[in-house]
Amino acid sequence: MKEKELERLTKLKEIEKDLYQKGFHKICGIDEAGRGPLAGPVVVAGVIMPQDSMIEGVNDSKKVSEKRERLYDLILEEAISYSVAIIGQDVIDEINILNATKQGVTKVVEELAIKPDLIVVDALTHINTKGIPYESIIKGDAKCYNIAAASIIAKVTRDRIMRQWDEVYPQYGFISHKGYGTAKHMAAIREYGLCPIHRRSFTKGLRDVSCNP
Repeated sequence: MKEKELERLTKLKEIEKDLYQKGFHKICGIDEAGRGPLAGPVVVAGVIMPQDSMIEGVNDSKKVSEKRERLYDLILEEAISYSVAIIGQDVIDEINILNATKQGVTKVVEELAIKPDLIVVDALTHINTKGIPYESIIKGDAKCYNIAAASIIAKVTRDRIMRQWDEVYPQYGFISHKGYGTAKHMAAIREYGLCPIHRRSFTKGLRDVSCNP
């Protein structure tokens, strides 16, 4: 590993280092992917990485687009425990995206095979972590190694889901924009209307018609 990358990772792990020194041993980072898109689920991931983990390239998922799939595999190989929650568009429409994301956090905690003694989460507060203490870190995916690792798991998982939906509804171009409101996506909605995976609470006023695969 190059010295510059080692320095970057060391800095990314400063928050965890301080927490380990305070007596925590199993720190779970939690992050989500898909709060902003017009279509598809929000995916929440949690991961407990070993204290000495130093996977080259781990960073906020938005900064590692060309390496996400490889990093996803490396993270899961090293992880002490991880889990993923997928909250669909129907739930998002029913309880709103913030509450859907919080629901995903709770599910992630419930499904971890090994329970952490502390959770670090990107920006969320007032969440049910089943009695496990948590710290909310603003821009945590860029400041905290475990949250960055979770962001990669969440992003890769959601991208794979949207690639599958692209095969069902190819006219929308989900494979390229993953459901975000790009010009291409908006043009497709104007032409074809909304399909079943569009979030109605995000697309009010747009043409809602049944869409055949």
